[in-house]
Amino acid sequence: MKVLNFGSLNIDYVYKVDHIVKRGETISSESLNLYSGGKGLNQSVALGKAGAEVFHAGAIGEDGSFLVDILKDAGVNTDCVSVLSDVRTGNAIIQNDKDGDNCIILYGGANQAIEKDQIDKVLSGFERGDLLILQNEINNLGYIVERAHEAGMKIVLNPSPMDDKIRALPLEYIDYFILNEIEAAQILGECGNEGEAPDGEALIAKLSEKFPHAAIVLTLGSEGSVYSDGETMVRQPIFKVKAVDTTAAGDTFTGYFFAELTKGGMSFDTIKTAMQKAAAASAIAVSRQGAAPSIPMPDEVEEFIRSH
Repeated sequence: MKVLNFGSLNIDYVYKVDHIVKRGETISSESLNLYSGGKGLNQSVALGKAGAEVFHAGAIGEDGSFLVDILKDAGVNTDCVSVLSDVRTGNAIIQNDKDGDNCIILYGGANQAIEKDQIDKVLSGFERGDLLILQNEINNLGYIVERAHEAGMKIVLNPSPMDDKIRALPLEYIDYFILNEIEAAQILGECGNEGEAPDGEALIAKLSEKFPHAAIVLTLGSEGSVYSDGETMVRQPIFKVKAVDTTAAGDTFTGYFFAELTKGGMSFDTIKTAMQKAAAASAIAVSRQGAAPSIPMPDEVEEFIRSH
């Protein structure tokens, strides 16, 4: 099974600050670092490092060539990445505070210049049963979903950042949703109370009722994560570490989870192993600075699981 990740490629400008800036406030940054990023790139790096046969599709400007090198170094095929001469690479401005929390401003750039001709050309290289992974940082998502469904691909949606573009998609074509509790509540049209502990099982039940043909992977912060496909349910606790930078936590989880599924199918044991490796890889990632650079290699994940 081949994996196609049609997603964003960003240059991340990461500012280390004492606290996240408030409205009307001016603060000084302790440091500024430049990293590769974008949910698409991060997930492809995680997939590649985890051993999946992964192809990345997307677009960059001429200023983003180093992002292609980073993908290649992680074992990702980059033949489907377009280089555009008339737009800059997408970027993110990230504030990372002393507690490891962050806030992010995205500029779409080339990520919002994906043409239908490119989509058709890319999808022609894949076949029924191949896995397509999508996030919400590129344009023409609806067209990609429809064309991939017609081709019989299995479609994974990480609805982040969550907005009205996600609600407008043909969500009945999605085979896997991987999302956190806030995104789950939003996609269900609910708003949880601030500070209220997430009810993971209730969210899973509602998502399964709304999308009965889809498998759900729900991450719940300190409460761990849950997988459910209507027949199988797997709960995975977190591995406790000191968080330094949470930027790539969810993307690392996504990459490791689906990489494992491509190796072992959909048995209970495979899903359980996939959830454990995804949680461990994510824990390692948050203990490091940066997005893609924080994503661990498989031997690090194995050793981390043994030691915990």
